Amino acid sequence: MSKTIIITGGAGFIGSHVVRLFVNKYPEYKIINLDALTYAGNLENLRDIENAPNYFFEKADILNADQLERIFVLHNPDGVIHLAAESHVDRSIHSPLDFVYTNVIGTVNLLNTAKHFWKDNMGGKRFYHVSTDEVYGALGDTGFFTEETKYDPHSPYSASKASSDHFVRAYHDTYGLPVVVSNCSNNYGPNHFPEKLIPLFINNVINKKPLPVYGDGLYTRDWLFVKDHARAIDLIFHQGKTGDTYNIGGFNEWKNIDLVKLLCKLMDERLGNPAGTSEQLITYIKDRPGHDRRYAIDAGKISKELGWKPSVTFEEGLAQTIDWYFQNTEWLHHVTSGEYQQYYQKQYDKTS
Repeated sequence: MSKTIIITGGAGFIGSHVVRLFVNKYPEYKIINLDALTYAGNLENLRDIENAPNYFFEKADILNADQLERIFVLHNPDGVIHLAAESHVDRSIHSPLDFVYTNVIGTVNLLNTAKHFWKDNMGGKRFYHVSTDEVYGALGDTGFFTEETKYDPHSPYSASKASSDHFVRAYHDTYGLPVVVSNCSNNYGPNHFPEKLIPLFINNVINKKPLPVYGDGLYTRDWLFVKDHARAIDLIFHQGKTGDTYNIGGFNEWKNIDLVKLLCKLMDERLGNPAGTSEQLITYIKDRPGHDRRYAIDAGKISKELGWKPSVTFEEGLAQTIDWYFQNTEWLHHVTSGEYQQYYQKQYDKTS
């Protein structure tokens, strides 16, 4: 194997797409999926590549330094792509300490392990930390986040990610750890756990449940197709400049209410409903505390330096996403019922 790469959170939404891309694109690489399999980690996301000869799964928690040391000793990685994180803003409001533990302490554990194992030879090594645009705070009606935008997090989630970003850069400046950081906009696509807006609303329309829209529905986000994000991660890991930061966005701003209405239109077409049927499920609810009004990323740097750009329009990506959920109703049932958590025991835990 020419490279060995640990991908943390590889059973999650974004992580599973990155694992799949690397396993299929680089058969000469050894890809280690390190995941604790908490509520959003689902090995069913990777059924299609779980028997690939260059794919390996390690059930481990980044909060456990002994487990990390064992995995580094066993696999001797050349690189880490760090995606493992608590990422849902609403959960962070109700349980901020969980986000401190996973996103801050877990990241520092991983940094310490990589620093220890690579200290005598940093050549050819890379620690890639995947972060979010939410660390930048909120925008007004105009302007974009760039790699130079000052951090101004407003939720426990974004504060924990901002802290982890700072630790990653500090380990580069203090210890010479070869790091790279990316900050992405909202992802959407197949395999998304149905607590986030798009998969939640797809599932709710299917089950004729209310579509809860925060506040006035005019909050604006930039949306990035998850497969395009995985392609960007591939480019940054291989070609990004050590110590640098890259913003990844979809060039694709939507107000929440406009997105929901487009989703309803596409769902009605898919279900054969009369036009406007699903829109009747829209329900405005009390606003989220500390809700940032607008995010928008300037992805010009990665486009100019690495040649990356989105491969689909939002309408195309959203249609592909809807079709995937209709074609994978068993997956959707498993994640909404909790049955997916039994997959590890059936597939990997030979002691059970």
